Amino acid sequence: MSQNGTPEGATPSVEIDSDRALDLVLRMLAIPGRSGEERRIVDWIQDELRNAGIPPNAVTVDRVYEKSPIGGDVGNLIVKLPGTVRGPRRLLMAHVDTVPLCVGAKPVLEGNRIRSADPATALGGDDRGGAAVVLNTILEIVRQQLPYPPLTLFWPVQEEIGLYGSRYVNLAALGNPKLCFNWDGSDPHVVCIGATGDYNLDIRIDGIASHAGVHPERGVSAIAIASLAIADLQQNGWHGLVVRGRNTGSSNIGVVHGGDATNVVMPHLQLRAEVRSHDPKFRQRLVEEFRKAFVRAARSVKSDTGKTGKIDFQADLKYESFRLDESEPSVTEALRAVRTAGLEPTTRISNGGLDANWLSSRGLPTVTLGCGQQDVHTVNESLDVDAYLKACRIGLILATASAASESGSPSPSPRKRAKSAADR
Repeated sequence: MSQNGTPEGATPSVEIDSDRALDLVLRMLAIPGRSGEERRIVDWIQDELRNAGIPPNAVTVDRVYEKSPIGGDVGNLIVKLPGTVRGPRRLLMAHVDTVPLCVGAKPVLEGNRIRSADPATALGGDDRGGAAVVLNTILEIVRQQLPYPPLTLFWPVQEEIGLYGSRYVNLAALGNPKLCFNWDGSDPHVVCIGATGDYNLDIRIDGIASHAGVHPERGVSAIAIASLAIADLQQNGWHGLVVRGRNTGSSNIGVVHGGDATNVVMPHLQLRAEVRSHDPKFRQRLVEEFRKAFVRAARSVKSDTGKTGKIDFQADLKYESFRLDESEPSVTEALRAVRTAGLEPTTRISNGGLDANWLSSRGLPTVTLGCGQQDVHTVNESLDVDAYLKACRIGLILATASAASESGSPSPSPRKRAKSAADR
């Protein structure tokens, strides 16, 4: 027997209805759902589950948005099913929110790609492609009456703005899964087993206002302070790609707000930045280098009476880095599923953040697989249909493989099994 209860060499024969899977993702892509405004897509998925016969008491929507800094109109969607055969509980997940550029997308099929017919919008394949993989999996299990072990389906919200759905989800609501799989990426044969960590930086500069024409010398310019700090970071190699011996990371100042008039020495400026590294100690070093650069700059800009500005510097851990060993059960099972689907698996480490960051750091080792996303967060975004359909097959393999081999006799359909469990 394998580590997860599957006889060596035995693999289930599972297939998907490609037309149904394609129609599903096209419909999901057309539903707007930027971060914090996911209610329409969450309600839509619940309708699909209800129509498939999933019992209402297996479906919950939490209130995770109450912990989010932006609030929101809906929480995470969680489906917890007892399974039809014994086996470790498996978690299948993908976030439902998209970036604002996707609002208004009009998905159309062009050859082997799905694109937005509106050239001014992105598509939203990140991560409606993954969300469709998870939903298609349970719909196929019901349609084909396939046996399956205990399953948790998890559609988190607000991934794009800080992974808040996975960061704040109540882990008990997920049912203590032993094998966890996330879909959010491109190539279906690539198994992501680690990702970088990220700090958000909020930097407020308080200078001194003065008339820029009459008495500019009496002011302390917040933008001058910021300019000196940024130049310091750039010249000393702490902005952009950062390499110090074996240590690597990245940093970026992406948002700047300040000023109301050209004839006023700018008194206030707000900047938002980020620093990333797989190494927590080096990531903290990046944070400190940013802080020191802004403090130095503030001390160097003075009014004619020697007054200086002030810096308020806040660093918040957006998500911690993680790296799973290739012997981790979730990793070995994902690799096996990819091979079963007829692909040659590879592993990779990501320099971006994933819901898997928070689940892994909170004690649920989670791998991430691709589902056909291309050029995400841009108007050139597309979803590769072949890759998406392969991801759907891998999802079905992961949801049923161990169960299919352990089951020695026909099992009741998921619909009947779920309803009987709900009645007890």
